Amino acid sequence: MRATRSEVGAWGEDIAAKYLREHGFTIRERNWRHGHGELDIVAERDSVIIIVEVRTRRSDAYGTPEESVRAAKRAKLIVTAQAYLDARGLTDAQWQIDFVAIDLDAHNAVRRIDHIACAISQP
Repeated sequence: MRATRSEVGAWGEDIAAKYLREHGFTIRERNWRHGHGELDIVAERDSVIIIVEVRTRRSDAYGTPEESVRAAKRAKLIVTAQAYLDARGLTDAQWQIDFVAIDLDAHNAVRRIDHIACAISQP
């Protein structure tokens, strides 16, 4: 049975959270929602809040994981990140938005994982 798109996304988020923990990040929250936006992972390292957008693909048929985050999604991530910081009383915190791009093979084994720091510039 083939995994659904949401199952692949959930696997990718689990892989990304494990990767981040192994690289010294503390996971603060996962799948934080506000309005129509969602933050896949909110992490912290060295007193910096890191909003992590995870993109997982099994093929390049629709582009790479990095290519899938278009301008509208980038803008929504910034707005949702600011809402998170407001909601948690972290408006003065240093923060950034990173991507974790994951390519899986047909058996859902990781072929590639790339962590792209500061992938989106803040306004």
